[in-house]
Amino acid sequence: MNNNESREERQKRFKSLSSAERKILIRKKLELQGLTEGSGVRDSDQSYYDKEEMIDLILLTRCFHKNKFK
Repeated sequence: MNNNESREERQKRFKSLSSAERKILIRKKLELQGLTEGSGVRDSDQSYYDKEEMIDLILLTRCFHKNKFK
C-alpha cells in the first residue's frame, strides 16, 4: 500500500483485487485497529425506535414554520 497514491488510484487498486485478496486486506486493517471480525454492535446495545412514532414526529415537524424557531 502506497501512502502517496490518490483516492482514485486506491479505488482502482482495490477493484483490481480478487475477492479473497480484498478479504485479507480488510482483515489486516481490522487487526491493526484492534478489532476482530464480527465485533460490531450487539443487538442488545442498539436502540429501538417505533417506526410509526418516528413517522408521526417527522410529519409533525413539517407543520412548524422554520422562521418561528430561529
